[in-house]
Amino acid sequence: MAKILCVLYKDPINGYPTSYARDDIPNLKHYPNRQTLPTPKAIDFQPGQLLGSVSGELGLREFLEAQGHTYVVTDDKEGPSSRFEKELPDTDIVISQPFWPAYLTAERLMKAKKLKLAITAGIGSDHVDLQAAIAKNITVAEVTYSNSISVAEHNVMVILTLARNYVSSYEWVINKGWNIADCAARAYDIEGMTVGLVGAGRIGLATMKRLKPFDVKLHYFDRHRLHDAVEQELSLTYHSNVESMVGHCDIIAICCPLHPETEHLFNTKMISKMKRGAYLINTARGKICERDAVVNALESGQLAGYAGDVWFPQPAAKDHPWRTMPHHGMTPHVSGTTLSAQARYAAGVREILECYFENCPIRNEYLIVDKGKLAGAGAHAYSAGSATMGAEEAIA
Repeated sequence: MAKILCVLYKDPINGYPTSYARDDIPNLKHYPNRQTLPTPKAIDFQPGQLLGSVSGELGLREFLEAQGHTYVVTDDKEGPSSRFEKELPDTDIVISQPFWPAYLTAERLMKAKKLKLAITAGIGSDHVDLQAAIAKNITVAEVTYSNSISVAEHNVMVILTLARNYVSSYEWVINKGWNIADCAARAYDIEGMTVGLVGAGRIGLATMKRLKPFDVKLHYFDRHRLHDAVEQELSLTYHSNVESMVGHCDIIAICCPLHPETEHLFNTKMISKMKRGAYLINTARGKICERDAVVNALESGQLAGYAGDVWFPQPAAKDHPWRTMPHHGMTPHVSGTTLSAQARYAAGVREILECYFENCPIRNEYLIVDKGKLAGAGAHAYSAGSATMGAEEAIA
């Protein structure tokens, strides 16, 4: 029997929900590329429930304990005295989230003598030292596509939020004001603007498809160029590198994975190549942007706004400067953990576990590392190495 250690984010401050705003969520069968949604043999939850917090347990306890496995769920993941550290040495499987990541550094992987499988409940497995996982022959898997559309919708929302100066306008209402000129002084239409996507995978492509009806001009960079038919359909302009693209764009949206090639990609030098007054959107990973470079660019006016849903490390310290810098639209990594997305990534985690326990192949699109090398989605999106350095600064 296996021991499964699952790290999830904390319950709501007012307690686990007893009811929800909606009675149901749409019942989808396929993603836009016709990939089927997760197909576990069964689920023990009602789609639309809060599954990503500790009390939700990803809906897995009944399934795992019925088979005699040990299932440990915690939100205590930081420091040598944390429950995560104490449980890790004899754990067979770790489940973690991008939103509340248990950073599986090389040091931690050395302690995890029995670990065979690390599962990301969601997408993006950069919280695992992939190079160390390769060396130790640990399989790394994630629920590819489970929340890609969720993040793409968030991208469109925050682009409009920044350009239309929504946050400031909302604050005038909360403060019982009617300061129209203050609201309008930084508000623009995005019609006719040029939007550049760094990464044209599932999230990037879905973002571009949703932006097309706004009559914007779409540019993109990706290591893997899209098919001619897609470029023609969306009137896309391809760039062979990020540097050649950013100077053309009024808005840049980062949609690429974090790995050694993209770590601190948007530093002071890259941001200086952008148009003055451009907006920078980052729902990928916080470490792709250099923290102080973003702050300085907002304060100087080089950037007109920054909307980031991601930080490094996570959770961010209370005094993190991105909380207080001007003209931002920061959120605490929520774009990919809507209740709709949770139903998909919880089901996907169960599908992966069913395959593992039955010694059946895990879907190739779910694999990041397998048999000592990058595999599946990981071979397409990542480069070998680690982007976990500095994770010890995360707070409980």
